[in-house]
Amino acid sequence: MNYTTYTEDYVKELYMKIGVTKPHQLDYKKIASVLGIRVFPAPYDGPSQALFAKDIPFIFLGRHLTPPQIWQDFCHELNHILQHTGNQSYMQSTWIEYQEKKANTFMYHACMPTFMLDELITYDSSITIRDLQQIFNVEYDFAVKRLTYYINRTNSVPK
Repeated sequence: MNYTTYTEDYVKELYMKIGVTKPHQLDYKKIASVLGIRVFPAPYDGPSQALFAKDIPFIFLGRHLTPPQIWQDFCHELNHILQHTGNQSYMQSTWIEYQEKKANTFMYHACMPTFMLDELITYDSSITIRDLQQIFNVEYDFAVKRLTYYINRTNSVPK
């Protein structure tokens, strides 16, 4: 039996619903378009952020980011759009910290979904971190952390 987490299930269901089933389909512009999210470069030199204006979701991505960082930030901010409400400037720091941890967890799963890793990583595969970095358009350290989490989770699941 294959056990999955809530986040893994949520990401898989979301992607299946919008027709994203393969790594080459992980394109933030297409995902945003299908979900009705407007994405723009940030109008300032600060960090990426998500917000709603008149019930329209917006994601502003930092201008200084590399393509892998844009994809990673998009997925982080996507979680705020999909699962969080409220203006963080009025929240207690513990609630902000909670939301940020949830968004970071979501980011790793949305950038490199478990169901896609399951297809790529087999016991006899020779896939490398660099391969995963290229396939999922993420930074090297990001790929290492996500693969470590994936291996630890799959090795701890009862067979």
